[in-house]
Amino acid sequence: MQVPAPFEYERATSVEHAIGLLERLGDSARLVAGGHSLLPMMKLRLANFEYLIDINELHDELGYVQVGPDEIRIGALTRHRELLESEALAGAFPIFADAERVIADPVVRNRGTIGGSLCQADPSEDLSAVCTTLDASCVIQGSGGRRVVTMAEFHRGPYETAVGSGEILVEIRLPVRSNGSSAYEKVERRAGDWAVVSAGAAVWLDGGVIADARVGLAAVGPNTTGIPAISQALRGSPPSEEAYARAGAIAAESCSPSTDMRGSEEYKRHLANELTRRAVRRAVGRAQRSIDGKGV
Repeated sequence: MQVPAPFEYERATSVEHAIGLLERLGDSARLVAGGHSLLPMMKLRLANFEYLIDINELHDELGYVQVGPDEIRIGALTRHRELLESEALAGAFPIFADAERVIADPVVRNRGTIGGSLCQADPSEDLSAVCTTLDASCVIQGSGGRRVVTMAEFHRGPYETAVGSGEILVEIRLPVRSNGSSAYEKVERRAGDWAVVSAGAAVWLDGGVIADARVGLAAVGPNTTGIPAISQALRGSPPSEEAYARAGAIAAESCSPSTDMRGSEEYKRHLANELTRRAVRRAVGRAQRSIDGKGV
């Protein structure tokens, strides 16, 4: 069994301390919290760092779900289990509970964090697709202060993010809108695996028509993918199987999957179509039940 190359270990006691360590140690250092993405890569010698900065002590500072009338804020060190167990988050965005139930296993969910998932920037990663669907913004902090970027700006390519040298992702912000709901669909080779393809959908209704909709896909290109054409196609349309089929067809046409061990390009386009249909249909149904006062 391969083991990581030797490295030094530092423990951060605050966000400012972590940033200071990153600035002092430079590109030879990497932050670690749950470690479920970084450590396997180090074991395979796909990534090597001289220093690991443990930020688990920052959980009290960065582990939270704060629900406001117009926005939900999630600390970057909030663990998957905490996201799954948050009734307030599930009430506003049931897509989170959908996704968390199919992320890895309880061991990973007990330690892994939303910040670690997003910063891994794996094109098949579930929460990246969820946050893309929900039009999330990411708050990045460095010694010069904080800056906010969209999800489209945050993921710059496979395994590459907008977090610069000496910076740390500290928060994810989700805009809250009325008369809407969301859903997540995923096909995986075995329980808890990376997605073959997954699709998230969020819809908002007004007077019996779809006022707005967003779809995010994972595992069908170099980044998690938002598809504005679906939003344009569904706005003003009444919920119907025809509308869901139109969304699915656009998803299949707009994504760029490649053939690999998980399936062929043709199969993945088929899944993008079908899972988008299912996700939009479920999101609409949940929104209708919520408006009618019947829950999600």
